[in-house]
Amino acid sequence: MQDIRKHPIGKLGLIGMKGCEEITDKIDGYLLEWAKDRHLDPDITTFKIGYQCPRFSSGEAKAVITESVRGFDIFIVCDVFNYGVTYKMYGMEVPMSPDDHYADLKRLIAAIGGKAKRITVIMPMLYESRQHKRNARESLDCAIALQEIHNMGVDSIITFDAHDPRVQNAIPLSGFENVQPYYQMIKALVNNVPDIEFNKHKLMMISPDEGGMSRSIYYASVLELEMGMFYKRRDYSVVINGHNPIISHDFLGDSVDGMDVIIVDDMISSGESLIDVSRKLKEKGARRIFAFISFSLFVDGLEKFDKAYEEGCFEKIFSTNMVYAKPELLAREWFVQADMSKYIALIIDTLYWNKTMADLLDPVKRIKNFLERKGKLPKHD
Repeated sequence: MQDIRKHPIGKLGLIGMKGCEEITDKIDGYLLEWAKDRHLDPDITTFKIGYQCPRFSSGEAKAVITESVRGFDIFIVCDVFNYGVTYKMYGMEVPMSPDDHYADLKRLIAAIGGKAKRITVIMPMLYESRQHKRNARESLDCAIALQEIHNMGVDSIITFDAHDPRVQNAIPLSGFENVQPYYQMIKALVNNVPDIEFNKHKLMMISPDEGGMSRSIYYASVLELEMGMFYKRRDYSVVINGHNPIISHDFLGDSVDGMDVIIVDDMISSGESLIDVSRKLKEKGARRIFAFISFSLFVDGLEKFDKAYEEGCFEKIFSTNMVYAKPELLAREWFVQADMSKYIALIIDTLYWNKTMADLLDPVKRIKNFLERKGKLPKHD
């Protein structure tokens, strides 16, 4: 008879899909360490489950699970935006698109074939998350994808900093957690900028648009800072690269003259908005500009950021390691990656043991304790 103290639902199984090998190895390391601390499964050397997703020369593919998953509690880590993974099709080297990664995820779930006790998908940047509402006669790909994998047997979906968390309404009876990397961003800032002061007279939080206000409000509330925001004026008469172009950014808030500023956003795509906002803040007298970005895609390359950095538009961009970052980006002195592997491992461990996620979802205590250890608790002159 299975000891419920060792396996609450079933044996723990971890699958890192293509492009997620590095972060999955780190997650696996933390889970093994905690398992040994609990004196459980002394002979286990990994929680990772082997799988393959071979492709034919035509581009067709299939998923193969290389070991038993019957009765397991499966956690799948998936980065659908990893264009660093390629495959051969008709003799050409083709980078995997979000659609390719999502199709492989479905193949993997199909290969499990309903034999697992529970399946949780950890998809840090949600597939098609920018396509979350209908503005015309158009598809709602994110909602359809959530319903599709739910219907295939996925019990829970864990994502980070969803573009619009209301998309979870597409699967109201399924588990859906939208997690924020607040603690990891603050930790990375303090560790890399030793002279940063959490003083409302010296530091301000800025939202680059009205849609991201909730992120800035959280930071400003926890760190006891003031905040401001930019309003995006768009030209709705034309569509360029899938969106209405921004005409200008108008600032709403107190003076930033002589202050350090942190811009908070969910993602960098082309980066035009971030650079434009940074320049506007510099024109208004901001001292140093930092950015907290959950997902950095840099779809138009790094050159414009190199130029903006040389011009003094910003000091550093802090981002997570939950989406692919090419080596050239990691080598930039203005880019700092916040490691999310331990946090994801904590989430997996919490769900596996059926514990509450309240403290993980709202890390106020962890932030305060960290700032106290570093002597960085908010001060007001």
